[in-house]
Amino acid sequence: MSVQDREAFLAGLHVGVLGVDDPRHDGGPLLVPLWYSYEPGGLVAIETGRKTQKARLIREAGRFSLCVQDEKAPYRYVSVEGPVVSIEDPLPPVEREALAHRYLEAENAAAYLAANHQQLTDDILVRMRPQRWRTADFSAFAAEFDT
Repeated sequence: MSVQDREAFLAGLHVGVLGVDDPRHDGGPLLVPLWYSYEPGGLVAIETGRKTQKARLIREAGRFSLCVQDEKAPYRYVSVEGPVVSIEDPLPPVEREALAHRYLEAENAAAYLAANHQQLTDDILVRMRPQRWRTADFSAFAAEFDT
């Protein structure tokens, strides 16, 4: 993908899969699906509970990866990895509301925010600067077979 295409794809509405090094038990990385936000040229932002295993591992590693994909053909994905550049604690309410409205219709977002108000007060906002990009777009490949 071109720089413009990969940034537009990452800015699109996808559930991301966060990956962060997890040295426990000699295992692989911790992989967790989550909501995220991104504007082309900017930072990836995620929210999580301040006392979660995910938050602890992100703080220890100082970086994380995020992968997003199209689950329908023609398949595409973007994976980014980079350093954490800020952690806002507590999560700013405007960020919490923006993320809920990104993923849910207005009425459902309001209900979600109200129902999870107490839990969401325990969240932090983590921002990551994309440093390494990996992408694939199988549109051209799929077009060869679309006759």
